[in-house]
Amino acid sequence: MEHSSYKDVTNVKGENKMYDIYEKLQQFHRQNKQTALVTIVATKGSTPRDGGTKMLVCADGTVYGTIGGSAVEAIVIEEAKECLKKGSCKKIWHDLDDHGKEDTGMICGGKMEFFIEPINLAPHLYIFGAGHVALPLARFAFQVGFNYTIIEDREAFANKERFPDAKDIIIITADQVTAKINFLSSDYIAIVTRSHEMDYRVLTSVLNKKVKYIGLIASKVKKKQIFAQLKQDGFSQKTISQIHSPIGLDIKAETPEEIAISIVAELIQVKNNHKL
Repeated sequence: MEHSSYKDVTNVKGENKMYDIYEKLQQFHRQNKQTALVTIVATKGSTPRDGGTKMLVCADGTVYGTIGGSAVEAIVIEEAKECLKKGSCKKIWHDLDDHGKEDTGMICGGKMEFFIEPINLAPHLYIFGAGHVALPLARFAFQVGFNYTIIEDREAFANKERFPDAKDIIIITADQVTAKINFLSSDYIAIVTRSHEMDYRVLTSVLNKKVKYIGLIASKVKKKQIFAQLKQDGFSQKTISQIHSPIGLDIKAETPEEIAISIVAELIQVKNNHKL
């Protein structure tokens, strides 16, 4: 039996049981799949499930387990999806004795309190470019706990031989970024392509995306030119100010490896919410 708010499996004896939430959670962690854990932390009066009941909600709305079904579950699923987008926890009561239809519209006679917790995954770095800087950047970022995806239009550079730990390797042009990649608010983007023209095309493709970090490789002179062009192209100062450029912390880096270290240091700084 399966519907939008419940999943079960059938064992060898033909008995139905819910998925083990924690086993599913471990599976999602291995897959780096974003999910939120919903727990009933308190109940009052007549409620369909008791305290401690848990449910997993994926970013696409897929649900494992159930907190009671009906209107209250549908509301909590949407709240969990919003928590995933924001990367924040939430505790909230819902009224199941809602004759005035101000909350759930239910008439069960009780109340339920839920705690919604997005499960922290390894941070994900999208590296645009697969050249001299991208190679050590991918290696160092992976070593400090980032998963990464390589985006490049040259298969000779973007392959598993060069990037064995890549979560994914996507062969596309800058113009295809918006259609091919669904960025999350917790994602990081490093733009280190082989040309300023390509850097700019990628930048304008991702700049309005809600992500945690956008870094652009550029000299101070080139940054000034690019930012001026962005203003001419209609991007607001607030949007432009989100760009980290020149990319990385200022450690006077010169070699590709040194530049990669400076970028990873900045990624760590942002991840740990240190003041920039």
